[in-house]
Amino acid sequence: MRERGIESRRLVTDAAIVDAITALAPPTLIDLGCGEGWLCRALAENGARVIGVDAEPAFIEAACQATPDTGDIDYRVLDYAAVAAGELDARAAVVSCNFALLGKQSTEQLLAAVPSLLAPGGVFVMQTLHPLMACGDGPYVDGWRQGSWVGCGDRFRDPAPWYFRTQESWLALLARCGMRCHHLREPVHPHTGKPASLLVQAICS
Repeated sequence: MRERGIESRRLVTDAAIVDAITALAPPTLIDLGCGEGWLCRALAENGARVIGVDAEPAFIEAACQATPDTGDIDYRVLDYAAVAAGELDARAAVVSCNFALLGKQSTEQLLAAVPSLLAPGGVFVMQTLHPLMACGDGPYVDGWRQGSWVGCGDRFRDPAPWYFRTQESWLALLARCGMRCHHLREPVHPHTGKPASLLVQAICS
C-alpha cells in the first residue's frame, strides 16, 4: 500500500475519497480500517482532528512511524467487534471506511455501530469495490468470493476470501443499520472508462 502499487488507487480512488471528505470540511474524522494511515494523514493536513482505527498492530505501528507528532491524529488498535461493542468511545463529523469492509458479519456489526460514532448531522463515507466490476464472471448475487492480491506485488500470497455485495444489497444494509444514502458516486478509471469503485455518503435516517 505504501508503494502505491495498485493503479486504480493512484489514478482514481485515493483522490476520490479525499475529495469527497474534504468537500465536507469535517473538523473531526474517524477512519475505520485505517491501515498504515495514509488517509488519516491526508485529512489531518486539511485541518481535521483524526482517529485512525485498525485491528492489525503492525499497521498502526507503521502509521505512527509515518505520522508527524503534531497531535492531530490518534491511532488505536481495535478490531471491528470492539468498535461495535462501544470500545472506541468517540464521535466525529465524518466516519470513513475505505476498502476495508471485506467480511460479512464483521461488516454488518460495524455498520450497525456507525450511527453511534457520528456527531449530530454527521456523514458516513464508504468506498468499496464497484459491484459490477468486482463481480467478474460470477453471478450478481451476494456471497463469498476468492480474494486477489493483483497489483500488490509478489510478497502477498494466499489472499483471504471476501464477501461480495450487490449495490442494492449495500444500500439495503445501510438502511437496516439506520442510515440512508445521501450521495452516491462511481469514480471512473481514466484508461478503461469503467467504474473503479463505489463511493457512498450516508446519513442517519
